[in-house]
Amino acid sequence: MSTFMMKMTEPLSCDPHATVCTGTSCLVPPSNFNEILSLVLSTVLTVMLAFVMFAMGCTVDTKKLWAHIKRPWGIFIGFLCQFGIMPFTAFALSLAFNVLPVQAVAIIIMGCCPGGSSSNIICYWLDGDMDLSISMTTCSSILALGMMPLCLLIYTTTWTSADTIMIPYDSIGITLVALLVPISAGIYVKRRWPEMAKKILKIGSILGFVLIIVIAVVGGILYQSSWVIAPSLWIIGTIYPFIGFGLGFLLARFVGQPWHRCRTIALETGFQNAQLCSTIVQLSFSPAELEVMFSFPLIYSIFQLVAALSSVLGEYLPGMKAKNDECGYSRPGVSNSF
Repeated sequence: MSTFMMKMTEPLSCDPHATVCTGTSCLVPPSNFNEILSLVLSTVLTVMLAFVMFAMGCTVDTKKLWAHIKRPWGIFIGFLCQFGIMPFTAFALSLAFNVLPVQAVAIIIMGCCPGGSSSNIICYWLDGDMDLSISMTTCSSILALGMMPLCLLIYTTTWTSADTIMIPYDSIGITLVALLVPISAGIYVKRRWPEMAKKILKIGSILGFVLIIVIAVVGGILYQSSWVIAPSLWIIGTIYPFIGFGLGFLLARFVGQPWHRCRTIALETGFQNAQLCSTIVQLSFSPAELEVMFSFPLIYSIFQLVAALSSVLGEYLPGMKAKNDECGYSRPGVSNSF
């Protein structure tokens, strides 16, 4: 009996990986698996994105690019959409759905962000104007250095002081470098070795399409703990990209832009730099506030991809065979003759 009692009073053994053990109270160190996975995937995806933008640079015709810069009508329309339509739409949706103040600010931050590089990839697959797409993405990233603080000052004062929002200018600068360097290299390769550029473009366009899907899936896995949020944020994150695409297309068509440029301007309007939005949100809000709105940038990015991929499938699946039979199949963007 005494032996049995001794065994009953002996402390249970702790987990071999426990850092603190007091009797039966054991603390196991938190797993850093997600951090390691995030770092590895971020490195791999960055390299892949650089190659994809290098391939997109292989579509650029320097004469047409210079023509867009000298007569920036398309760029100007894109500017109005990017920093006029999108922030105002975010403001209107926040008021219409009566979301929490921090949620409203997150929505407006997304609306004030410049365009993302994913728009260039989708533009290629939708027979858009690649020269216009790349010039618009570059210009919106540069103009964001001044337009983001201005738009945030105008639209967020209803809920918070604009001084509380930290804009990571270094991240915008890194985005610009990551965009311009590989694209410039691609332009150079196209001028020197046009046949090689076609092969690079074929690989890069497919890789870019895969990359967009992988980023969405990986984001969903890494931040799955943030999916439980208000239904209003789900609704806004779902319809907001479609509103951006639609209004951008209608404005471009209203001022008489040709169809391929309307598609391009629509993509540049609807596609926002969700990664930049996430960075700003993390820098500006407390952990308690992040719980109710951190996943909004991810929701928006997923549904902007859904809208874009639906457009790609709608463009290619019905008419692919007809195009091949009638005029031969050539990848959009290689000749850039619209």
